[in-house]
Amino acid sequence: MADYTERCIFFVDDEPSLRRVIRKTLEHLGPKVNCFASAADCLEWLRCKKCDLLITDVKMPDMDGIELLTETKRIAPWLPVLVITGYGDVPMAVRALKAGALDFIEKPLERESFLSAVESALQRSTSPDRLLGKALTRVEMRILQLILDGRNNREIAQMFHRSLRTIEVHRNRLMRKLGAGNVVSLVRRAAALGLAELATNRQ
Repeated sequence: MADYTERCIFFVDDEPSLRRVIRKTLEHLGPKVNCFASAADCLEWLRCKKCDLLITDVKMPDMDGIELLTETKRIAPWLPVLVITGYGDVPMAVRALKAGALDFIEKPLERESFLSAVESALQRSTSPDRLLGKALTRVEMRILQLILDGRNNREIAQMFHRSLRTIEVHRNRLMRKLGAGNVVSLVRRAAALGLAELATNRQ
């Protein structure tokens, strides 16, 4: 069995008894497991904590699993998501897959097939970049704000009294941390994470 001790799984379900059982079951594989009673609580953690796999039930009060899946893909598009659906709920499963779920698991959960699906998802969840998800430094936060204000690298270098190359290095690191391949995706990621407002408040 692979070593998953460095991995972290988020599990979302509004049933306390199921959360207890799932935590115990998943911890058998080795990863750290954080359980949440609501989608809102999970999203709050997703914005600032490391997560390698999200597992969510569909039917929950307030925000359901499909809505959580949709928001998760805005915040962390690389994150694999497994969705738990009621037995025979094919339309819901189709919606989940269209929204970006890696796979869906039918209730009632069968231990071995459930663990197999989780292991398969964890094997696919290797982060593409070691910097992905790391916190931004104060300098990177300031550079992010200037980028959002429409400043180019040369203008930022002049404002910081640094070389163009130094600013390019900082910019590359912050884009890697946010999983952004270009300025458009950087703006979207910053907005989804609430970093645009945070950066403004640090001025």
